[in-house]
Amino acid sequence: MQLARVEGNVVATRKHPSLDGWRLLICQPINADGSPTGTPIVAIDPHGAGMHERVFVTSDGIAARNTVGDQESPVRQLISGIVDEKHES
Repeated sequence: MQLARVEGNVVATRKHPSLDGWRLLICQPINADGSPTGTPIVAIDPHGAGMHERVFVTSDGIAARNTVGDQESPVRQLISGIVDEKHES
């Protein structure tokens, strides 16, 4: 699982049938301080994350395929949660 920030939506005129009805979001992996790290990824969004929200993204393909309900789906990345607030200790 990694921390990321939602940077945009993906619009696809053609996609695998298992992805019909799912929002595809561009997520930029970030460090704890919010600075970008790595390259952006595309993830399905079952939670309704908004632009520039911090989210947790998992690359657990089995969980993503279970979420869309199709074990043959090419989906791999899944937004597993939205970060509400950050506490420093």
